[in-house]
Amino acid sequence: MEDLSVGELGRQVTALRQEVQAMAQGINSRLDKVVSTEVYTLQSAYTDQRITALSQEVQKVRDARDALEDAFETYQRDQHDRRERERQARLYQMIVPVLMGLLAAAISVWAVVTK
Repeated sequence: MEDLSVGELGRQVTALRQEVQAMAQGINSRLDKVVSTEVYTLQSAYTDQRITALSQEVQKVRDARDALEDAFETYQRDQHDRRERERQARLYQMIVPVLMGLLAAAISVWAVVTK
């Protein structure tokens, strides 16, 4: 190994010092981006609370949707039953007069035949 002159040694020390400073600046810039433990804990707690609140809201919406679907199914059944009753009522309204007419005709024919 050859002996370095004082000037060369000074230049190497200066270069080494610059490298160390660059590394320190890199570390500092990374540390500026790091979140403290307290902030992280608070953020985690807030996130957990928000997730819980959102889960509860989602459950409420699901329950409301299920209730709405049940109400709609009940409405559809009620409408079907109402239409069926109306159809039967119209049918009876048509059949009763026809039967009455046939009965009147049968009585008339029977009255003529028995004379």
